[in-house]
Amino acid sequence: MPDALFSDPRLAGVYDPLDPDRSDLDMYVDVVKRFGASKVLDVGCGTGTLASLLAELENSVLGLDPASASIDIAQSKVVSDFAEFIVAEAPDIADDPARHRGFDLATMTANVAQVFLDDDEWLATLRAIHSCLRPAGRLVFEARRPSDRAWIRWTKELTWRVVDVDGEGPVETWVQVTEVNGEYVSFDSPTIFHSDGERINSTSTLRFRTEDAVKGSLTDAGFGTIDVHDLPYAPGRGWLFIASA
Repeated sequence: MPDALFSDPRLAGVYDPLDPDRSDLDMYVDVVKRFGASKVLDVGCGTGTLASLLAELENSVLGLDPASASIDIAQSKVVSDFAEFIVAEAPDIADDPARHRGFDLATMTANVAQVFLDDDEWLATLRAIHSCLRPAGRLVFEARRPSDRAWIRWTKELTWRVVDVDGEGPVETWVQVTEVNGEYVSFDSPTIFHSDGERINSTSTLRFRTEDAVKGSLTDAGFGTIDVHDLPYAPGRGWLFIASA
């Protein structure tokens, strides 16, 4: 079940204004251009920001997300013949002949690859993506390096902010880690709407797999060549994986 941060309609509605700097997506646009991909599958598309960027370049994009509230936002802000959004996960379309088509490239941006906590679910997702790619198609995604211990920066003191959102007024939010258990890190993301005082809590857990573990799962899912690069927008803090089907 998606976290409230993405599935609650009011939270989905302020997601973009609370996180307006999406320069992290530039590297995905660059990769799409580099490989000349015309059909892109965006797994965990959220509110559709990457799809919007690609649609402007006339790339055909199918965005998937299990959070219907996020998909509603994506559909309202990206009005293009080049973009389509559905409430689904990768295994859903892998089994659907109407949706299953030869994509040139698939993406999982931001923390998407780390929300899969269970090994079986993660492997099923990778296998589904592999089946949706054309021969020699590519999967591109990022993951944080466990050694960077990103969670030590997830405190109220370092993440607290208040943003004046059109139609909502001042909105307050922050991130606070609640538990670190081996590879699993849980954190709260409260959001307070000052206009009426409503507070909506969202709790998330991410899994910080090692580089070898991620590469092993990609191999098990049927991917061949696996290239691992330093994360361009956060050097030393994460990896960019590019795996060929």
